[in-house]
This record gives sequence, structure tokens and C-alpha cells, in this order.
Amino acid sequence: MKNLKQIILASKSPRRKMLLENLGVSFDVVESNIDEKLNCVGSADKIAKELALRKAKKVAELHKSAIVIGADTVVVSDEILGKPECKDDARKILRSLSGKSHEVITGLALINKDNNKTVIAAAKTRVYFKYLTNEEIEKYLSHDEYKDKAGSYAIQGKASLFIEKIEGDYNNVVGLPLFKLEQLLRENFNITLI
Repeated sequence: MKNLKQIILASKSPRRKMLLENLGVSFDVVESNIDEKLNCVGSADKIAKELALRKAKKVAELHKSAIVIGADTVVVSDEILGKPECKDDARKILRSLSGKSHEVITGLALINKDNNKTVIAAAKTRVYFKYLTNEEIEKYLSHDEYKDKAGSYAIQGKASLFIEKIEGDYNNVVGLPLFKLEQLLRENFNITLI
């Protein structure tokens, strides 16, 4: 791995951290602690990018020599679905995804204050859910896996049993599109993750 600069992941997500750790990447985690409520206006793509940029900007202000990675994932079906506020909210979201396809969009923002460079992009993956029975939804909700997950599910967990197929980057649905991230780092900062 060619990496002369410190990399900081501006995220509290254990899934994003795990994905980078699995690559053997040397990085630090600094939580941005921004308000992640979907109070932005516009397309899901724009919202995901804006939230990722807010995270990266806040951390980059304190770590000017590092390359800061901000990421935010949204799920889009008939509307933009954020993280559920409670079990009833998660139940409604899962029912709305049942038997249909939806899109998972992760916004990425990479900032390096040293060279005044900001790169913003998004990755999209289409996910196809099987039809879910009420019993399956209730069993899933009893495990609390839905908590703090856009779309109320974790593809890498028990919800993997709901997925008929995906089109795109699996890691994007987990929360960090590694293919797109490595492409952005290589093309803009001359850093590879291998």
C-alpha cells in the first residue's frame, strides 16, 4: 500500500471501520458527531454526498494534514429511508421494502486541507428483497440488528436471508464502497489500498 499521508475515517460506524481493517489499511477513526438527520433538500444522491461532506469537513478542520474520509449511506425505495427511530418505524420500512428492489447510495467525501483538495462522489447499488412475511419481519426485529441501519437492515447479518440479488458493490450496502473509495484515493491522492 502506497500511503504517505495519515488517513482518517470520519465515522462512528463499526461496519466502515471493519471494511477498512479487513484491507489492512492504516487509519485512525475520528467521529464527526454531526447531526445526521435528513434535513437536506434534493435527490438521495445529493443528500448522501452532502452528509458525507459535512462529516469530512468537521474532522478535516482539526486534522489538516490528513486525508479525511466522510461517508453516509441512504436507502431509496418510494422515498428516502434513513435510520429507523424505533421498532415500529423499522417494521414499516421493512414492509415497504418487501418484494421490491431499492437503491443504496453511499456518498463519499475525501478532504485534504494541506493541498486544499476536496473530492465528492457517490456509489449506487440496487438490492432486491424477497417478499417478507409478517413472521419473518417480527423475528428479524427481535434481534435488534435493524438499529442504526439505513433501511432498517444489515446485509451482512441476518437480513442476508432477505436478499435475492444485488447489482453493484456489496460493500456499498454494508456502508463503504471500497471500489469507489480506492479509485478516488488513487486518482486524486496517489494512494492505493493494496
